[in-house]
Amino acid sequence: MKKVKFAVFSVGTLLLALYVFLEAVNLNPLYAEGALFWAAAVSAYLLVWALLRFGEFTIHRLGDMPNGENPFHYVPKRRFPKLVKGLIVLPWVFLAVMFLLSTPLVSWGAYRDQLGTVEYREFSADVQAVDMSQVPIVDDRLAYNLADKKLGERPSLGSQVRLGEPTIQMVNGKLIWAVPLQHSGVFKWLTNLSGSAGYITVSATDVNDVNYVEDYKIKLQPGGYLMHDLTRNVRFTAAPFTGITDYSFELDESGQPYWVVTTYRNQRGFALPEATGVVLVNASTGKKQVYPLDEVPDWVDRVQPESFILSQINNQGKYVHGIFNFADKDKFKTSAGDNIVYNNGECYLFTGLTSVGQDESAIGFMMVDMVTKQPIRYQINGATEALGMSSAQGKVQHLGYQASFPLIINLDGQPTYFMPLKDKAGLIKQYAFVSVVNYSSVGVGESISDAMRDYAQVLRKGGSSVIFEQAGETESAAGRVKRIASEQADAALLYKMILEEQPDRIFIAESPLSDELALTQPGDRVELQFVETGAGIVDVTAFDNLEFTQRRPE
Repeated sequence: MKKVKFAVFSVGTLLLALYVFLEAVNLNPLYAEGALFWAAAVSAYLLVWALLRFGEFTIHRLGDMPNGENPFHYVPKRRFPKLVKGLIVLPWVFLAVMFLLSTPLVSWGAYRDQLGTVEYREFSADVQAVDMSQVPIVDDRLAYNLADKKLGERPSLGSQVRLGEPTIQMVNGKLIWAVPLQHSGVFKWLTNLSGSAGYITVSATDVNDVNYVEDYKIKLQPGGYLMHDLTRNVRFTAAPFTGITDYSFELDESGQPYWVVTTYRNQRGFALPEATGVVLVNASTGKKQVYPLDEVPDWVDRVQPESFILSQINNQGKYVHGIFNFADKDKFKTSAGDNIVYNNGECYLFTGLTSVGQDESAIGFMMVDMVTKQPIRYQINGATEALGMSSAQGKVQHLGYQASFPLIINLDGQPTYFMPLKDKAGLIKQYAFVSVVNYSSVGVGESISDAMRDYAQVLRKGGSSVIFEQAGETESAAGRVKRIASEQADAALLYKMILEEQPDRIFIAESPLSDELALTQPGDRVELQFVETGAGIVDVTAFDNLEFTQRRPE
């Protein structure tokens, strides 16, 4: 009997240890998975011990058993003592109490207040005006496709690795997507134990700027094998009793890849997780360093998980007046989607806010620092991101283009949605600007400058006198007009001209820029300022016809 008991407990312990290793279980009972693990393990051990201690198992050979009878037979010798029953039930009582403490019914105030004190600001005064040459036009899906195309240029490499999840980040002042290369199978891992062959960077502002970086190996990977699995490695070497989540792939200023793993603890029972710091994992060597929130290196962009922030915003809106606000007074929630944006060099999660039960309009926007979790709210009534996308797609419905999830930008004080328009293959074909305040004001074009010009014309048609500054460096030119013609483009009149001294450029000026445009003829000498927009097309920002200057009386 002793041998049977030893065999049962040995096999059970082995299976339990294998489960802990494979699932990388958090062994801290103050987290739901840890409490459930210990409840199941303790109850199972005590139950098996009690069955063997207070009864007897008999096993008969099949040939000795009458038909239909079970060869395994248990004969209880006496009842379980109350103490044993209590010890078996106790872990489950603890689990039930912790789940009860986790509910909003007990602690709705903690749900409402977890986000912290929200600072209210003016959008145009606080959010820096966007340099349109640095606006991100590449989303995560396009970044993945561009990285996959780059990987396809190296057939031998493509058979060895697969692409990981792209992460947007700012590296040395440049906004990029970093895409790790991961082993494509167990045999590829066994033949490359030092790590997979590097990563790919994709510029968030230029679809042609895609680079393969092979100087660094990626040894630890999500979904890896044995101790090369990122979660398992961090769990057993750095955080056996700490909550870990949100594994983002980031580069330091030298290009060294790291995994940034957020550590967290629960504020109420098993609920309200709160980030406490990060475990920085060198993706090439596996070396780790644990940092609290106030000591995280400056190059780390993302500490606060997106899911934590969105949940805390929604909890603040849901319990704004307590748990029994059946009239939904002042309730709000996040809109369907969010974006990672950079403002003044800092990384933020940006999402729209809508009233509960009313998804058609935005009542404001929330911007939350992804390191410090400082929340900022902008009171702007207008269209949600979904409506902005729908409006942009309606402008090009004859082409069948689909809008990417929009980025909200400060365009000369105007809160504006900006989004690329893609074809069915996921390639960018046009760009769109949509007014947040009046989503019927839409500008589209095959380049950002064209779309901005179209948007400015639409706004002027609605009574605005705005003329947006174009991206790029302003240049000056002087010469004699060779050709000039006007063209009506939606809301405004455009003048296109060629100078004799620069026959390879077409200068485009909008009629509100100068009254002299309508009187200019071939042969007139002019001076102008312009911004190069590419392909020989330039946008004129200042215009002066020198012929009229000479004719003015002194």
